[in-house]
Amino acid sequence: MNEAELVVFDQSDHCTVYSLKFTSEEESEIERFYSKFKESSEYNEDFERIISVLMSMLDKGALERLFRYEGKWSDRVCALPVYRSKLRLYCVRISDKIIVLGNGGVKKTQKYQEDDELRGYVVTLQTFDRLLKEGVANGSITVTENTIETDKTFKL
Repeated sequence: MNEAELVVFDQSDHCTVYSLKFTSEEESEIERFYSKFKESSEYNEDFERIISVLMSMLDKGALERLFRYEGKWSDRVCALPVYRSKLRLYCVRISDKIIVLGNGGVKKTQKYQEDDELRGYVVTLQTFDRLLKEGVANGSITVTENTIETDKTFKL
């Protein structure tokens, strides 16, 4: 079981973008995703689309139409991009003004559940989403219009 904290990745009036950062890692999950694919010529077009969508969220918000729901009905795990692409970035969409970015990779199978790496990213975010909801319910986490206020680490 790993511990992770919630860190602000970027912020604007329209959207606050968080990422998970495992205490054992130097980089947040989105930074690790970026490092994996920024130099990849094979997936450059897909990578650029994902970055473009993230940048537009800072201008317009994390609108629901920008996401593909990937988890279960009971969680808020989504993938970027919505359109056809081999590259996936997984996240938790809290609202139009708050998202939490995880990690992602190349989708080589029809379903993420068939790929150990992708399934791991989704399960991590599902666990985070459940712990976030529990924290809000018990008062240890406060979610405002555009922030998540907590000083706790999450055991994922």
